[in-house]
Amino acid sequence: MKTALVTGGTRGIGGAVTSRLRADGWRVIPIARHAPATPDPDFVACDVADPTAVKALFERIDTLDALVNCAGIAGSNTLEGDDALWHAIVNSNLNGTYYCCKAAVPKLPDGTGRIVNIASVLGLRGVPDQTAYCAAKHGVVGLTRALALAVAARGITVNALCPGWVDTDMAHQRYRELGITPEQAAAGVPNGRVATPAEIADAVAWLLRPESRGINGHALPIEGGGLALP
Repeated sequence: MKTALVTGGTRGIGGAVTSRLRADGWRVIPIARHAPATPDPDFVACDVADPTAVKALFERIDTLDALVNCAGIAGSNTLEGDDALWHAIVNSNLNGTYYCCKAAVPKLPDGTGRIVNIASVLGLRGVPDQTAYCAAKHGVVGLTRALALAVAARGITVNALCPGWVDTDMAHQRYRELGITPEQAAAGVPNGRVATPAEIADAVAWLLRPESRGINGHALPIEGGGLALP
């Protein structure tokens, strides 16, 4: 049985990834800062923004076949905003992804090891009041591309997924910030709908399969066609 570690693996996209991979026969270790509502014997509490905690976590793992980085926080900020929010968002989304990748790479098997980073469509374009989140997710895309080249000779692939609107608590928080309804958000997507966490999990599952071994260093949008707009 292959083993995957999923950060932010107890809710939202990460929770869907945990469920999907287990359905596919993987042993999944979900990690997050807080325990899930339903007890999970494989859950491990860890703040990915804490490099000491991440190092200690990975030292406890004997074998690892895949890492899926879903952990992250969002928040609306501008240059006039609170620096503490900037650092919190960058630490969780970008530094946390880096710490986990750094710890995971030595444990991944040559030829079949996989890393999938959940970035965002905001890692491919900008939004005025999301300076920290855009910067962090652009950083995740850049990290993905660089790391993919660094480990390519070992046959390990590293890819990012860049979702647009996904029906999660984080998205509903953003709806409230923008003063819009879920229906209005969906109407702004060319496909006319918001993605489900399960759809993102399906894409993760595919990137972990042997058939995806030729896909490496890519940032794949899952945003209903928005990036095709002029």
